[in-house]
Amino acid sequence: MTDRPSDEHDPERLVALERRLAELRKEKAPKPAADDKFRQADMAWRMVIEMVSGLGIGFGIGFGLDALAGTKPWLMLVFTLLGLVAGIRVVIRSAEEMNKKAHAAAPASDAEGK
Repeated sequence: MTDRPSDEHDPERLVALERRLAELRKEKAPKPAADDKFRQADMAWRMVIEMVSGLGIGFGIGFGLDALAGTKPWLMLVFTLLGLVAGIRVVIRSAEEMNKKAHAAAPASDAEGK
């Protein structure tokens, strides 16, 4: 067997190649958006508003029905609890939606890094 120049390992070329690959990875790496913190805060406020809305609507319906039926405070308590349950369900759905978006974005960034 004859040694051809292409079969020999050149450490300087390998170092130069690694350096170039590192530069390209830095250029292609996704940069964190400045609004990521704001998006998370927006989602948190959305969840708080959904919870308070559920409680408020349940309280309002119960209070109104109590005033009409004269059953104070029973319907108000029942509908406030139903509003709480509805608010919790909406918050859970919002959290699942947020997780799906995060998982959908994660494989794309992993594939670019490899």
